[in-house]
Amino acid sequence: MLQGIRAASEHWLGKIVLAIIFSLLLFGIGIYGVEDLIRGGSSNAVATVGSTQISTEQVRHAYQNQLERYQVQLKRALSPEQARSLGLDRQVMSQLITEAALDQKTRDLGLAVPDSAVLRAIHEEKSFQNEQGQFQPQLFYQTLQRAGLNEGMFVREQRSVIARIQLAEAVSGNLTVPVALREAVHRYTTERRAVSFLFLSPSDAGQIPPPGEDELKTWYEANKERFRAPEYRGVNFLVVDPDAVAQTITISDEDARKAYDLNKSRYGTPEKRTIQQIVFPDAASAQAARTEIENGTKTFEQVAETRGTSGQELSLGTLSKDELFDRAVADAAFALPEGGVSQPVKGQFGEVLLRVTKIDPGTVKSFDEVAGEIRKTLALQRARDKIDDIRDAIEDQRASAKPLSDIAADRKLPLVAVPAIDAQGKAPDGDRVTTVPDADTTLPAVFRAEIGGDNEPLRTKAGGFIWYDVTKIDPAHDKPFDDVKEAARSGWMSAEIAKRLQAKGRELVEKLDKGETIEAAAKEVGVNPQETSDLSRNQPKDMLTADVVNLIFATPVGKAGSAASGVSRAVFKVTSATVPAFVPDSASDKTVTQNFQGAIADDVLSQYIADVQKNAGVKVDQAALRKVFGGEY
Repeated sequence: MLQGIRAASEHWLGKIVLAIIFSLLLFGIGIYGVEDLIRGGSSNAVATVGSTQISTEQVRHAYQNQLERYQVQLKRALSPEQARSLGLDRQVMSQLITEAALDQKTRDLGLAVPDSAVLRAIHEEKSFQNEQGQFQPQLFYQTLQRAGLNEGMFVREQRSVIARIQLAEAVSGNLTVPVALREAVHRYTTERRAVSFLFLSPSDAGQIPPPGEDELKTWYEANKERFRAPEYRGVNFLVVDPDAVAQTITISDEDARKAYDLNKSRYGTPEKRTIQQIVFPDAASAQAARTEIENGTKTFEQVAETRGTSGQELSLGTLSKDELFDRAVADAAFALPEGGVSQPVKGQFGEVLLRVTKIDPGTVKSFDEVAGEIRKTLALQRARDKIDDIRDAIEDQRASAKPLSDIAADRKLPLVAVPAIDAQGKAPDGDRVTTVPDADTTLPAVFRAEIGGDNEPLRTKAGGFIWYDVTKIDPAHDKPFDDVKEAARSGWMSAEIAKRLQAKGRELVEKLDKGETIEAAAKEVGVNPQETSDLSRNQPKDMLTADVVNLIFATPVGKAGSAASGVSRAVFKVTSATVPAFVPDSASDKTVTQNFQGAIADDVLSQYIADVQKNAGVKVDQAALRKVFGGEY
């Protein structure tokens, strides 16, 4: 079952129907906790699809999960404005409405997923299997435990996901790709062409007299946008960073020693034990088995075999005490000597007998070995606590309209002064400004701000703050003619050369189309003709750029054409075009079929979901939506 889910997640269908699946369990829950999976916890509905409600909490948590994924992918924090510009809010609402529509339809159709299907899906999930591909209950429960999620809640969510998948596959599964489409794709991808060609270089444009002043000015006026200066801004930055603050904090030996004594287990490796477990239906049967082992009537392995527990299923693995989420089992296992068998233990999943087959002692580094690390950690912790106090103090000074330069001087903090920078992070000389802190986040904010504006500090990825003041704004403007005269002269010359080469190319194309050979055309301009074959669409070859090659494929066989190629110009004549015979069900045809089946399924499912939403009715509470995301909708 999960193989189908995993395959579906590779295209748009998966993105639509897989709202919360195992990846969300393993990734999202670890960040946000169990509450993220409890949908509909609020009575305030942001939207409804039919009778299915989408709650405020559901939207908020889904948005936070999506935002976190983007930030992990981009490896930087996103401000609310940046997230909105990326359309995260719209993506989340579209996904939730689609999920609600599918859930509504599954209920209308009376679709139900039996326990056996959910159990099979869980057993087939790779994340819950060992290296031999076998399902490990302890790995499953440990994952749920770390997520703060119980089995019932997880099963309910997966039941809903599987129902959506089944509905989607019923609508869009096993669609055929028309033969005509496959043939067209075959022709497009396998056609090969041959051409004869020559190149006109800038020297073939002839002697070009320099432009007069009036002519150059006229060209400048028509091409002013090429000489437009971008907006530049002067800005001051004040950065309060935990690492920088930490360097000013001294940690005493006493405090470092105290931290070491409280957290000794962190500075080494914990004791680990290889533990075996046999599960019994009740305490009496567990005690009876324990007595047999104690009396020598049966070995631990024989008892396990009687209970139908194989060798691999017998082992819980080699674990530390903290890795055992069942506290009763952990306490009992770590109280046994090596080779010892426990008394019956009432665990979370039944009565069990435990045996420890191996003990790997833990190790602890000495204080001297980790003193530097402890001092650094404590200093950073205190710096982060101190950051908020520094922020509040700076904000108080900002409230009194004090400029950042004065605040930096008062607090002996470094001020980063940038005299001029454009929105792309470049100075007027074209070089990139490297002193801007967290440029991807701060530059957009700087170019939204005004001189003297009350700008909110920006949070850094390290947990610090960045304040900024715009000190100067030089608006974008056309550079005066006198300032760019030489650049304009160069631009005019390049345009004139291109125009003359274009005219010469057109002249040669006309002669080639009338029957003149490429050799005669080449001799006329004093260049050597060339030939090439086996040209493929979008692929450069033998001095022919991809753009020129694509124009060759747009030109009929036997006809000529001309195209710019950098500062030169290519003139060509298509001499042949070949296409291999189309063979249905060949390896290449099967690949095309597979690719287009997904695209066709996407289209069909998209239309189906739109129809479901139309019939069910979608209502969005704009006021509630603004409370969640802010802004206008």
